[in-house]
Amino acid sequence: MSLYKFARSVVALILFPLYRISIIGKENIPKDGPVIICSNHISNFDPPVVGITSPRDIHFMAKGELFEKPILGRLLSGIQAFPVKRGLSDRNALRKGLEILKDGKTLGLFPEGTRSKTGELGKPLAGVGFFALRSEAAIIPCAIIGPYKAFKKVKVVYGKPMNMEEHRASKSSPQETAEAIMQEIKYLQEKHQN
Repeated sequence: MSLYKFARSVVALILFPLYRISIIGKENIPKDGPVIICSNHISNFDPPVVGITSPRDIHFMAKGELFEKPILGRLLSGIQAFPVKRGLSDRNALRKGLEILKDGKTLGLFPEGTRSKTGELGKPLAGVGFFALRSEAAIIPCAIIGPYKAFKKVKVVYGKPMNMEEHRASKSSPQETAEAIMQEIKYLQEKHQN
């Protein structure tokens, strides 16, 4: 069993009962081919929660500083995360992300780039738009709804794949595309709030 599968099983055993996690729309995630899962970001628990609720293994970007700690860095690499330098246009991270998608795998992104302290959606970074426009990946918006308080319900909602063809045809910029993705996340959040 890979470290990813082992870690996923252990985390699922803890988090599913603790946060009474429910999943909506898992069937919207294609079974094969490249996929980008784009989620809002309200807690440090978001990556593991998306990881245990998605039927596919996910490669997440994680802030570069985490990889500087030897044990944590090895662990993150073992569970398929890769580093990104925040605040910069990190060409290595962009290249690595495109490579993952070219191999038909799944990339997990938080368009806001950082956690929202208020739970409100923040402004997305252009990076998610770059990946959406430069790859053939299915774009799956994801809304995480809930307070992450013990035994209070957390909902993970996966939307239908977004059509990127119109964005390519109208020559949308990465930033405009990122904003369209955030709008879809907002729609899912509002629709499933209660």
